[in-house]
Parts: sequence; structure tokens; C-alpha cells
Amino acid sequence: MAVPHENGSSNRWTRRLAFTREPMAGAFFWLSAFYLVYCARPEDWIPGLKYIPLAKISGIFALLGLLTSAGRSKRGFRDLPREAFYLLGIICVLFASALLSTIWKGGAFFKTVDFSKVLVAWVLTFLVVTSFARLRRIIFIQSASVAVIAVVSVLKGRSTPRLEGVIGGIYSNPNDLAFAIVLSLPFCFAFLLRTRSLPRKAAWGAAMLAMCTALFMTASRAGFIDLMVTGTICLWIFGIKGKRIHLVAGAALVALVVGFVAGGRLKDRFLDISGSDLQNGVDVSAYGSYEQRQFLMKKSLEGIVHYPQGIGLGNFVVYSGTWRQVHMSYLEIAVEGGIAALVLYLLFFGRGFSNLRQLRRTPRLDPEIALFAGALYATLIGFVVGALFAPEAYQFFPYFAVAYTSVMLAIVREQERSDDSPPESSRLPKRWLSVHEHADELTTVRQGTDETSKIPAGVFRNPR
Repeated sequence: MAVPHENGSSNRWTRRLAFTREPMAGAFFWLSAFYLVYCARPEDWIPGLKYIPLAKISGIFALLGLLTSAGRSKRGFRDLPREAFYLLGIICVLFASALLSTIWKGGAFFKTVDFSKVLVAWVLTFLVVTSFARLRRIIFIQSASVAVIAVVSVLKGRSTPRLEGVIGGIYSNPNDLAFAIVLSLPFCFAFLLRTRSLPRKAAWGAAMLAMCTALFMTASRAGFIDLMVTGTICLWIFGIKGKRIHLVAGAALVALVVGFVAGGRLKDRFLDISGSDLQNGVDVSAYGSYEQRQFLMKKSLEGIVHYPQGIGLGNFVVYSGTWRQVHMSYLEIAVEGGIAALVLYLLFFGRGFSNLRQLRRTPRLDPEIALFAGALYATLIGFVVGALFAPEAYQFFPYFAVAYTSVMLAIVREQERSDDSPPESSRLPKRWLSVHEHADELTTVRQGTDETSKIPAGVFRNPR
């Protein structure tokens, strides 16, 4: 890294610190590309991109960037938190259930291979995202991507019932689209409150409005319940506890307007649960969906009793005989991965809440970190409730949320250790100076001559 030449003492040191490049920049770039491809799914709605394996390219280069940058990060595999091993355990158990499956070993095995990508992304996120600025950028990619997906869905699917199939991939199912929107809304809320720029506030407000509109157009009952829970938590944290009462009034007004304009189909689907006034084929389908979900829940419990080791990932649709998933994530992973997978699944997400509790107990927590920690709490609460009504056991967004809590806690702990540790002047020249260009200063610092008194005290403080 080139260091700017200045004769001034304090300016020279300050600029060296400002120009310091974070380690593993290449790995972080490709990790960001992976998040963008997974969350925005450009190949599913931009013509021509479907022929390019964007997810594989970004994932491979992110992994290569990590390998080539090995040893330059302050975190290593030995620093991985407990939740990373819980996730590894889930994947291992899913592989075992696939091999022991009496239904379709090959299909379950390859679907588990596909799901195991989340572990690679999770570990890369923990190792590569070493500063809050990087974490904020990753969260921004997810939030902005889902907002763009919502806008595209609304524009392209105005005449499509429930926006089904408007966007391919993970957003093709209306319930999956609604789930992704709800899990990303709290982050949009945090970005809206963080910025002081009126245009940016307007942009985030418009994005949230589009996301709520898309969610209502999906007519997803599980998504709506999830939205109510997540929205209540957000308003409690950001509005009432944060003393922003105007947010509560504004949210209520937006909910009324959006519900009146785009919530007709959603209201009908809730009313159709009773089965008393079925006026058309859509109403009959909604009532049939409700009855079918009851049957699938009973069938999944039967499968758990008969196959406690699991029937293999994706095999429940065959086992049920209806080619439908059970609309409850906990039953979904229990019947397909077995009881062991369910236990690890609960432990994994329990660690997310544990990380947030430790963050809340941190004295003098940075306000921006506290803001996004509140958003993560709302996201995880929304997932825990939404998982009761939707088959989202293998969607990556909830796993990303736990990764964000792990990274955030690691950053805060590293800052605390940095503040408590004594200065190590002998190591600073290796880190912030170019040895060849400033050999005289290097010698001066190492020998402890009187010239060290000319160096500003702030240099001996780790900026992290």
C-alpha cells in the first residue's frame, strides 16, 4: 500500500490510518456479489442473465478470495462461534437422513448439497466481515435487493393473482416472497432512521411502501401475520422506546392506505377460512388450502413418529402424497431431517437471540450498532413466529440474520479488547508504515528514542 508523503507530523499519521485498507478486500467483494445475486436474483427478471451462472461464479470467487487471503484476517476458523457448528450439524444430519431415506436418496442428497451453500456463505460472512462498515454494506445489499424485487413484482404482476411466478427462483412462491419482504423490512427501517438526508429517507420510505404493497398483493396470510408481529416489534423498539411517536402514527396510516388499496384479496383469503361464503374458484382454493395445511401437519407428525431419523430433504412432498410442503418450518425440518435436526435448528436460532442479549448488555454500545441490533431482533422475532405458518426451513435469509448477530457481537468484543489492551508500539510500524519508505521512523519507534514523543497519542489506539 502506498503511503502519502507529508512532512507534517499529525497529518501524516492521520492519513496513514485513513488510507489503511482492510484485509481480504477481494474476498469481501465477491461475498458482496454473492449476496447481491442471491437476494436480487437478477437472472430471474433481467433478460439474458439466466444463461450466466452468477451465483456459482460469485461463490467460487468469494471462496478463492478467502483462500488467497488466508492469514490476513484477524479471525480464523478457530474463532467460529457455536452457532456455526450447529449449522454444520444440521447439514451433516440432513446428509445422514438422505442416505438413510427409504423414499428418494438421490434427490434428498443433492438438495442437501444445494442447501449446504448456506454454510459456506455463513462462514465467509463471519471471517470476512471484520468491521461494522462491511456489515452495514452486506445488510444494505439484502435490504435494497428485496426492495427492488418488490418494485419489479408490483410492476410486472399487476394482473397476476398473488404475484405467483412473476419472479422466479426463491421468489416464485407468494409465501416465500412475503417472507423475504418481512425479514428485510426492519433493516429498511433502520436505514431510514440512520440517514439524515431527506432524499435518502424518502427513498427508503418509498422502498418500504413498495414492499408492503407487494406483500399485500401476495395475499399471504402467513406473511401478513408475520408483518404484524415484526411491525409491532419495530414500532416498539424504534417508535416507543426510541421516543419517535410519529413513527407509530405514520405506520398506522400507511397500513390503512396500503390495506385499503391492495389488501382486498388478502381479506378474502382470511374470510375464506370459515368456508361459509365461497363465491368463486379463488375462494374455494383458499379454503382448500386451509384444510390441506391441517392434513399436512398431521401427516408430518406421523412421519416424525415413524421416521425419527428423517426422510430426507425435500422428500415430504412425496411422502404426503399431495406434492405439498408442510406449512410449518419446525415440522418441515423435523420430518425431513429428523428430531436431531430440529434440536440443532432450535439451538442455532437460539444463539441468535443470545448474541443480541449480550449486545444489549454491552456498556456504551455504539448507537448505530444498537439501531441495527434492534432491527435484527425484530427480524428474528418475525422469523420465529412466521416459521409457524410457512415452510421456510431452508431459505437463507433467517440464517443470514443469525450470521449478522454473530458478526456484530464479534466486532463489539474486538473493540472492547482493543480499548482494554495496552499499546504495542513495536508492532505498529509493521501495520501502518511502509518499512522501505519510512525506515528511519521504524528504527526510531523500535529503539524508543525521544522522537516518539512527537507522535500523536491517537496512533497507538487501535481504530477498531
